Amino acid sequence: MKIKFKKILIKLIRQHNSPREIALGAAIGAFISVLPLYGLHSFLVILAALIVRPANKVAILLGTNLSLPPTVPFITWAAYEIGKFLLRSDLPPLDWEFFKNLSFHKIVSFYPTLFLGSVVLGAVCFTAIYILVFFVVSGLKRRDPDARGDRNKKIRG
Repeated sequence: MKIKFKKILIKLIRQHNSPREIALGAAIGAFISVLPLYGLHSFLVILAALIVRPANKVAILLGTNLSLPPTVPFITWAAYEIGKFLLRSDLPPLDWEFFKNLSFHKIVSFYPTLFLGSVVLGAVCFTAIYILVFFVVSGLKRRDPDARGDRNKKIRG
């Protein structure tokens, strides 16, 4: 698994995309992964890949890995708390008692707060991932002749 992931990253870096295009793709994927539109993330990734032409498509898909099963509870909690803060809401905290008697009415009552918080958290994640990926990819492309498309330098050097 680790070797396969490393190969995918190397292939991504060596594509003829700029660091900006790769960073944009990863940031879009991260934003989508934070949204509480469960079951629609794949559709949103495809839609984003079609609409945002300059974004690297593989990077969009990799960016969605921000929301894996171990991180979903933390993302959900953070987004809900952000939404509560912004709306100055007195909704109950997301704890075991809240979920123990979960009903459709409870979901409807907290979902708008969760969605608003997710958009804000998604914007923060978008910005952080864009900056991080841009600088990492820029650095890697400077060190790797194959990533720059300059195969002759690798052979000569």
